[in-house]
Amino acid sequence: MKKNFRTVSVLLFFGFLVTVFGGVPLNSLNGSGGIAFNPLAYTSGLKLEETTWVTKPQVGAWYAKLPETKIEWSSYSLSLTLADRVELGYAYNLVNARKYGDNNIQANAVGAKIRLLDENAFDTAWLPAISIGAVYKHTDSNTTDLFNLDHSGAEYYIVATKLITQTPIPVLLSAGLLRSDEVVYGLVGHNHYGTSVFANIDVLPASNVAIGVEYRQGINAGNHIKNADYWEGHVAWFVNDKLTLVGAYVTTGNKNKGFDPLGLGDGFVLSVQYQF
Repeated sequence: MKKNFRTVSVLLFFGFLVTVFGGVPLNSLNGSGGIAFNPLAYTSGLKLEETTWVTKPQVGAWYAKLPETKIEWSSYSLSLTLADRVELGYAYNLVNARKYGDNNIQANAVGAKIRLLDENAFDTAWLPAISIGAVYKHTDSNTTDLFNLDHSGAEYYIVATKLITQTPIPVLLSAGLLRSDEVVYGLVGHNHYGTSVFANIDVLPASNVAIGVEYRQGINAGNHIKNADYWEGHVAWFVNDKLTLVGAYVTTGNKNKGFDPLGLGDGFVLSVQYQF
């Protein structure tokens, strides 16, 4: 991976706050509106005008460095929303895993999300937003053929997200169910389908700062391939209603345990997100 990828910043996440401070969810590593690994129920993009059916595009750039495994991971994405309800997203991932024989893994993700229920619908103060979505993924990893995995696969999810404003400090809660055949987030390949859970929690101590934790349970992909659980803690700075910078520390499992669970170690993540 080229050195200049290291200048691309800021981690994964904070779409939810955009809803509060004039923005939208950030682009995840998959290109869907969410945090880093997980989608949120909110859809992405700022409207061109109140009467238009399409939002302005938003873009995201991520860089992750995992020193234990000497892996560098960059992601570049674009998303927008149609009819204020249907989100479309695309992400291009480039991974340098030279220690494992994959110098430049190129992976593409194309996804769609439909918001079924608006937050606080029916004049309530407690209903979360609820969305369903799907992401198609393809990777050209050399490891895919080595372990007889598929190069392409898909994941499906349902997610509920709620911003709680009745507390002294606003809190964003999000959780969902995931059905996927991914092996290492789909970067290495795809195998058998499994079901897992994911969740996010963030607090907003200031109008332009969010602090939170993200969790993604590892999928059991069959043939003794168990993905490790992913955790990340982050701080997001909303520079203005368009630009967000994020810094995070991520753990993706113990690299020494091989395929059960399949882990990549710990590292740092930076991201830059921009809503046009």
